[in-house]
Formats: sequence, structure tokens, C-alpha cells
Amino acid sequence: MFHGKMKAITFSYDDGVTQDQRLISLFNKYGLKATFNLNSGLLGNPGSLVREDVTVAHVKPRAIEVRKIYEGHEIAGHTLTHPLLPTLSDDEIQEQVENDRMKLSEIAGYEVVGFAYPGGGVNFDGRVANVLRERTGVKYARTTVSAGNFDVQSDLIQFKPTVYHHAEWDKMEALADEFLALSPDSEKIFYIWGHAYEFDIYNSWDRFEAFLKRISGKRDIFYGTNREVLL
Repeated sequence: MFHGKMKAITFSYDDGVTQDQRLISLFNKYGLKATFNLNSGLLGNPGSLVREDVTVAHVKPRAIEVRKIYEGHEIAGHTLTHPLLPTLSDDEIQEQVENDRMKLSEIAGYEVVGFAYPGGGVNFDGRVANVLRERTGVKYARTTVSAGNFDVQSDLIQFKPTVYHHAEWDKMEALADEFLALSPDSEKIFYIWGHAYEFDIYNSWDRFEAFLKRISGKRDIFYGTNREVLL
């Protein structure tokens, strides 16, 4: 059980960008917890992205800022430099994942054990997952494949989130209604993920805040980081 409760909600956000700070302020406002997946080799890098013909900032915080920014939430790995892992050798995968994990552990001040596979499309496979299991200290690794349900999963190294927020808004909101109404006799997890910069692209900060307000403060739900919920 999740601290005596049968239901848990957790969030996961990739890339470690400055928009995370605004997102964290919303999570803190509503008593929610999230895990943030950072690329230690890219910390401090400036940049921007163009998505849907919209240019948004994609700026990485400096290493010295990371611990304070993510205080109260979880720091997890996302590789050193965000490569597509299936294209790498086993040794290169180990270097990207384990060296990132070790560097982030030093920055965070605690052992980092979580991970999110970087990149879109086919960003992991069985070989990559086995390298993580056998050659790294990663204890859970989130994929980008939506499960669409709340079932507890046995394979934490190929963990499927419930939903990807910006690509599946309507589905996410419908699933929230379903989850809030549940009175389960077994553990259930509502796992939402995305990228904080997407709220800038789609101008959806207000919509997401309304979603957070709706799901927060429920006595029968545990709100935790990925680590607190999965391990």
C-alpha cells in the first residue's frame, strides 16, 4: 500500500529545463510530487526548440542550481547527452546512463536510482533494458509508451506511464475522473509525464493547473515522487 492508501498519483518531466521551476511552483501549491529527469552533461546549456511553429526556450539550469530548484521532488537520470540508446553499444549505453546517474547523485546529495529513456519513437528495446538491469544502478526506468490504465507493473525497467499529458489531454482528463471514482481492492497508480516546455508551446499552463487542482487534496490518494510510489 502507498502509506496506507490504495491509490497513488505521480508525475515525471523530462530534460531539466527552466520551465520546471514554474511547474514545481504549481505542484507545491497543490501538494503534489514529481520526478524530474535531467541530462547531467547538458546542465547550464542555453537553447530553444521549435515545435508546432512555436519557438520556446529550452534552457538547462546550472549544476549549482539543481539541488535548490528540485528540492522536495525527485531528481532522476535521462543520460548524459540525450542520445537514442538503441543506436549505441552496450558499453556506450552504460556510460551514458551510469555516469549520468553518478553525476546526478553527487549534485542531488542522494543516490539517484530513477531514469527515463530519452528521445521519441523507439527509444528503448530489450537489449537496452537489459544493460540497465545488469550494468547500472537504475531501479526503475520510465518508457514513453502509454499504458492507458492504472495497473501496478512488475517490470520497473520498462515501466509504462498511464498517459502523456500534452498529446493526450482529453484522455488524461477522462482517466482522472475514472481514477478519482475508484475504490480499488488492489493498488492503482495514475502516472502522468511530459515536458514542462510543452506548456509554453500550447499555452496550456492554466488548463494544467485546473487539472492539478481537481486531482489534489484527496484523502484516499497518496501523492508521491516516482521513487516513493514505485519502490
